Amino acid sequence: MTSVFIVDDHELVRRGLASLLADETDMLVVGQAGTVVEALAQVPEQLPDVAVLDVRLPDGDGVQLCRDLQLRCPEVRCLMLTPFVDPETMTAAIEAGAAGVVPKHVAGAELTSAIRIVGAGGRLSEEPQPEQARDPLHALTRRERSVLRLIGEGLTNRQIAERLNLAEKTVKNYVSSVLGKLGLRRRTQAAVLAAEVRHRL
Repeated sequence: MTSVFIVDDHELVRRGLASLLADETDMLVVGQAGTVVEALAQVPEQLPDVAVLDVRLPDGDGVQLCRDLQLRCPEVRCLMLTPFVDPETMTAAIEAGAAGVVPKHVAGAELTSAIRIVGAGGRLSEEPQPEQARDPLHALTRRERSVLRLIGEGLTNRQIAERLNLAEKTVKNYVSSVLGKLGLRRRTQAAVLAAEVRHRL
């Protein structure tokens, strides 16, 4: 059983990740935090196998948090989550002691696989793959971005249809297209991504 601690300032993101991991029989979420202060107080107490850290936090930097956690409890393996994987973030995270960096828009199976690898003592590739490095919003049309933004606000297909003056069936098709282009399986994952990139939608 791999124990996991989630650190992200967005409650929606934390819930989405916790829900995703709850479906895995070999994983257990032992705690959550929304700030650096909370994480530094709780992670050393829980001592999870893997700490999943957002790179952007309201009271500090996720990479610095990783560095601090490695000093306080080096047995905890850190996996960084970032909206976009770029060489600068990758290098900073690895130098801070992270076992890997994963873009938030990856499919759930890829994230759980990464957690298993890190939890078992492994490391992820230090070079971002082309698919990971690309802008996940690049392939979306303007309408699809609007749909993604409203998914992030928690609206149902019917509510989105009313907001955009579209047929509900049309919205359903847009949602399917958005998930397909982003490589996501669940609406919850789309909501998580939308929360992270809402300023660009």
